[in-house]
Order: sequence, then C-alpha cells, then structure tokens
Amino acid sequence: MAEGVLGTRVVTQIGILVRDIEKAAQAWADFLGIGKPPIIVTDTVDIAKTEYRGASTPARAKLAFLDAGQVQIELIEPDEAPSVWREHLERYGEGPHHIAFVIDGMKEKVMKLEGLGMPLIQKGEYTGGRYAYMDTFPQLKVMVELLENDRK
Repeated sequence: MAEGVLGTRVVTQIGILVRDIEKAAQAWADFLGIGKPPIIVTDTVDIAKTEYRGASTPARAKLAFLDAGQVQIELIEPDEAPSVWREHLERYGEGPHHIAFVIDGMKEKVMKLEGLGMPLIQKGEYTGGRYAYMDTFPQLKVMVELLENDRK
C-alpha cells in the first residue's frame, strides 16, 4: 500500500497550544497518570534559525513533552514574538495546533507540499534536527509539522 504524500502514515506527535504550560503540563500528567514533564524553552534565533512567513523571528516557546504511548503530546506556550504559535493562539485560542510526522528529505517534502497548495509557514532547527510547519489547514483542517532528525 502507498505511503502517501510524506512517505509515512505514522503520526508522531500532537501539538496543543496553551497559555499556562505549568498548569497544562500538570493537568495532562494527572490525566495520563505520569509525572509532570520538564518544561524546556526553545533556542534563541541565532541557534534555532527560526523563520516565520519567510522572515527571521526571535520567537521562542516553552515546551513540555508527554509520552502517550504511540503518540507524543507536545504542549506549547509561545512568547509574544511573531510565530505560527502566537498567530494560532491569538486567532483560535488554546487547543490543538498540529499533527507531526517524522520524515526524511525536508527540502523535498516542503517543496512537494507547497506544490499541493500547502505553503511553509515557519521553520527552524532544534538539537538533532529541524522542523517545518505547513499550512495544511484549508485541506486537512489542522496544521502539519514535519520533523527531520539528523542521522546518527
């Protein structure tokens, strides 16, 4: 059976935007019956090379990752700088933001999605890889995040 546009059908992560990550992380931990995860802060723009709508942005966010079995839940509390997270939180409020897939060939996958009318909104780097948020909302009713991890 075909693997679809991304070469995978495996959902890796569901991202949820929150206004208070400490409170949300504790609520999710209690709900899942696990310990509260550590809260981390994304890297500064000089390290993350964050671009939002084609321009460099100092956007940062507090993140918490919860293991929910087959899928990771990512809680995101953005700062005030322009970003895909800030835009979505202001427009739609707290709640689901994206579904993430681990892929190979970031540049090729971004070009393929853009060719399907799903433009790149934000991209950046993290320790061990890179990410891209694609505007798939008109077609899929949720944003898609592409994650490409460096090969070891």
